[in-house]
Amino acid sequence: MANYFGTKMNPKYFHISQWRFLIILIPVAIFMGLPIVYIFNHAFKPLVELFEWPPRFFVQTPTWDNFIDLFAVTSTTGIPMSRYLFNSLIVTGLTVFASILVGSLAGFALSKLDFRFKTSILWVNNIAIMFVGAAVSIPRYLVIESLGLIDSFWVHIIPGLAIPVGLFLIKQFIDQIPRDLIEASRVDGANNWQIYWHVILPLIKPALATIAIVAFQGVWNNTEVSNLFINDESLKTFAFYMATLTTTGNTVAGQGMAAAASLIMFLPNLVIFIILQRNVMNTMVHSGIK
Repeated sequence: MANYFGTKMNPKYFHISQWRFLIILIPVAIFMGLPIVYIFNHAFKPLVELFEWPPRFFVQTPTWDNFIDLFAVTSTTGIPMSRYLFNSLIVTGLTVFASILVGSLAGFALSKLDFRFKTSILWVNNIAIMFVGAAVSIPRYLVIESLGLIDSFWVHIIPGLAIPVGLFLIKQFIDQIPRDLIEASRVDGANNWQIYWHVILPLIKPALATIAIVAFQGVWNNTEVSNLFINDESLKTFAFYMATLTTTGNTVAGQGMAAAASLIMFLPNLVIFIILQRNVMNTMVHSGIK
């Protein structure tokens, strides 16, 4: 399709007719990127610049002292920072993998298989989307306690296996796959597991990428589990430890370590979103979210 000037509406490469859009988009992109630049600069500021007034946006004398102090310090119970970071990496990795597996299996079953209570399960999942975490803290605690997961490493992982919004997105995405394709696979002798592995999974990669982002951010930044369900300090996560840097001990010295910890917390979110962000919009379009 061509516009009145004889050029493509959406050319594959840059066209001179796009300059009018860039005049608006480039300043907006720079403005939206300022918080990212600030986080990087803030992490390398010495204590003098952290408390300087008026505050400076860019660091003047960058230093690695904040990171050195962060990795050298231990909590009041003697647990090193590296232990909290290790816990976060293991918990996040396992939860993301498990949530993708559970979400894709459940989405396939709810979309393409027929069984009793299917509609009821869909309603329960859709209702669960409307509740924020704080609203179900007490019921969640009672369930976790009844399962014997208090002070267990699994309490970080099991509650995050079924993400209601993730199941909704995957189910809606799988709904777009023609049933004729499923039936053709069955005619060729494929069972449900083979259809799931060889047909469904390759076609829902954008949805899986979206769920990976949602699950990663939800688990990596979570402090609720360590606060409510964990008493053993060695089982708590880096997000929880970062929240204690400026609330215990020397709050002035903790500002530098908190700035470095904030960058460490932010970097994985930035990297995974940059890698997978193309798939997010594809998922939203196919799931019917406008």
